Amino acid sequence: MKRIIAAIASTVALSLASSASWAADLIETASTAATFKTFISAAQESGVADKLKNSGPYTVFAPTDSAFKKLPPGTMDDLMKDKEKLAEVVTHHVVPGKIAVADVKPGKVKTIQGDEVTLTSDNGKVTVENANVIQSDVMADNGVIHEIDTVILPQK
Repeated sequence: MKRIIAAIASTVALSLASSASWAADLIETASTAATFKTFISAAQESGVADKLKNSGPYTVFAPTDSAFKKLPPGTMDDLMKDKEKLAEVVTHHVVPGKIAVADVKPGKVKTIQGDEVTLTSDNGKVTVENANVIQSDVMADNGVIHEIDTVILPQK
């Protein structure tokens, strides 16, 4: 009987350990959606992906691939060549803490980039600056992702 209990305990411990190693961080969670390829690429290229994988919690207002396509021609090419500016753009979409859409309080909130963005909430419609949240509350172990339809560029 002791052997059976020990075997069960060992199996449960192994199962818990392996499930903890499969935790989905913000980057892994975003990569399961087909709409964030450009954002993920920018986060990886700028070095911000490591922060979004290994710390938090964060709220990420992630622009879709089509949002990046709305930028003026050549903007993404220029950003991809300048890692510092690229990191500023990516981190301008990230705020500290895990904020579900239902918890959005209208007003200014500081991004991890250092600037503030203005959040509005009107009858369930949430905006960040001029970007609309089109899909909300995609939960990750270290935060939450809200899909937005426009890239928010820092004002610097």
